[in-house]
Amino acid sequence: MKLSARNVLAGTVVAVTKGQTTAHVRIEVAGGATITASITNEAVDALELKVGDEASAIIKASDVLVGKG
Repeated sequence: MKLSARNVLAGTVVAVTKGQTTAHVRIEVAGGATITASITNEAVDALELKVGDEASAIIKASDVLVGKG
């Protein structure tokens, strides 16, 4: 897989929780941090995501928000 994004964090899927239209996918990356992504149920099915799968969290800098306090 080739991507233009530079922030690719490899990890392991630790949870997939489907809702009515979207799912929350939790990926544990190096150091024990967990990243949660909200994607469509169709994307979960197309990627055949399940707990224990190796997957990557791909983060675009334009979509990351930071807050304090």
